[in-house]
Amino acid sequence: MVVTGSQFEDGLIEVDVAGDRIPGATEVAGGFVGIAFRVAPNGQPFEAFYLRPYNGRSDDQLQRNHSAQYISSPEYPWNRLRQEFPGKYETYVDLVPGDWTKMKIEVKGDKARLYVNNAPEPTLIVNHLLHGNTRGAVALFITVGSVAHFSNLRVSK
Repeated sequence: MVVTGSQFEDGLIEVDVAGDRIPGATEVAGGFVGIAFRVAPNGQPFEAFYLRPYNGRSDDQLQRNHSAQYISSPEYPWNRLRQEFPGKYETYVDLVPGDWTKMKIEVKGDKARLYVNNAPEPTLIVNHLLHGNTRGAVALFITVGSVAHFSNLRVSK
């Protein structure tokens, strides 16, 4: 869902998010929730950071390492990035499904940093956004089978 009237190139995007599965959804639905930015007028392309709350406390370390992710749609979905650049665009962060989580995205030129829950250091660093230095809207990001809540969205330079 595109934030009406938003135009974003460089700056900060801050938001509180909570993601979970829709009741009765399979385990494939992970409650994925996040923010897309530099969204083109027709919805593609865009960059996004999102959280996968069910991975945050998994007993499987590899699955934990997929808790926070970056994608560059449509050319670079998560599975292509994971295959071509293992571990580069995703990382671990402690998450609990349904709990409120603070996200802060800092973007400058072709670089972006994701901060989670007021951490002083970034959770995930992208030193080369795959669409380069573009401009576009900000949007709320959610995947199929997920329910998401957003609060306190702030966009600033």
